[in-house]
Amino acid sequence: MKNTTVGFVGFGEVNTPRDIIEKKCNAARAALAGLDIALLETAPVSDDPAGNDVRRAIADLSAQRMDVLVVCIAGWIPTHAVVSVISEFKHLPMLLWGLAGYYEGGRLITTADQAGTTALRKTMADLGYRFSFVYDCPGQPPKLAAIKNFLLAASATRFLQHAKVGMMGYRDMNLYATLYDGVSLKKALGVEVEIFEMLDMVQRAERIAASDVQAVVEKVKRTWKFEKPAEPQTLEKSARYYLALKTIIEERRYDAVSLTDVDGMKKLLQLPPAMILMLIANELNLSTTPENDTLGSVTQLIIRSLTGQAAPYFEFYEFMEDRLLVGVPDYVPAAVVDGDMLVRPTRFGNFNEGVLNVSKVKTGPVTLSRFLPHGPGYAIHAVTGTAVTPRAWEEAGWQPPAPQLPSLEIILDTPVADFAEKVACQHYILSYGNTTDQLKAFCRLNQLAFI
Repeated sequence: MKNTTVGFVGFGEVNTPRDIIEKKCNAARAALAGLDIALLETAPVSDDPAGNDVRRAIADLSAQRMDVLVVCIAGWIPTHAVVSVISEFKHLPMLLWGLAGYYEGGRLITTADQAGTTALRKTMADLGYRFSFVYDCPGQPPKLAAIKNFLLAASATRFLQHAKVGMMGYRDMNLYATLYDGVSLKKALGVEVEIFEMLDMVQRAERIAASDVQAVVEKVKRTWKFEKPAEPQTLEKSARYYLALKTIIEERRYDAVSLTDVDGMKKLLQLPPAMILMLIANELNLSTTPENDTLGSVTQLIIRSLTGQAAPYFEFYEFMEDRLLVGVPDYVPAAVVDGDMLVRPTRFGNFNEGVLNVSKVKTGPVTLSRFLPHGPGYAIHAVTGTAVTPRAWEEAGWQPPAPQLPSLEIILDTPVADFAEKVACQHYILSYGNTTDQLKAFCRLNQLAFI
């Protein structure tokens, strides 16, 4: 959010005492400045008959690039004066902020702020503006938490308009829930999905220097805790493919990556990609998912841009009376590991050996979320709960002794049955804390349903 430039323009009717409007706008502007953002300001605008205030505000706000516009209503203002200014910046997300009256000598003094906002709210919606509405109450501090969530949503929206997901392969295991429609996704958020072939990675890997491969292997041995030694060829092959993917990621400036897993890496190259995905996540600080989960990657980008968290994927293993057992059959990023980065060379079923992450995962309040198609558009489904250390369990099929996969039991804040009726995919993205307010703000700004 520090890289977001916020335009600020206040409004008040020409017959309202100017000093009151200026004082209220100055206080609002100071509160915004406390959020550590860059402000582009102009003096309050009135409905003066000559339109001088409108022209001056447009000129001031056009002086440099803005990412978002705060439309601060400090009193009653005829709608046309506001629309005359903001129509010049219709492409920007906006916050309609209604200020409030104040008490003086035991009496409430009002400038009819909410008369101004109520005249504007539906008009702005009907005119197609992308905005959120926040109002203050007399004698109460401004709702800075809601304003901050809006600004985070605006910043995330700007980022996603230029974000790019790199997808090696397409539709792993012929799954349906991980599919995507490129045109509607581009229209909804602006995210670009770029497919690249596994052959590109293989050809690049052949040109990687042995010394570079060995440097990665040595770092892994030094910083990860191995339950037992891995086959040298497993480590070297994984490191080589990671370095090949690194060149692709850096050349094409991907913000997230997903790999064809079962039908690609495991079947054709005889190498489970868990170690590769761990290296991408930890060394390049990138969002990663397996199995060509495009909308999972998009969910990760939304969560990361709103919260700054690693946003790992998890999948569902069991539904219980009051909780979910979630885990991953491959890896979690180091950012969510509790304790050592613990790994084990092992195999599942008929697949070859891979380096499996078996680390413990951090517990605490969490949110699980998923960006998904919904009717003619998209939605975000989210559920909150408390993640606790899981009971002893194993997934059948692993080489004995079976590992306990990175996992959590999540005691939901709502009935499991309600969640089960709405669940949209086997993969959901985890964030720590209750992040639903940020997600709701993002949905409002981008005209997404929130489930």
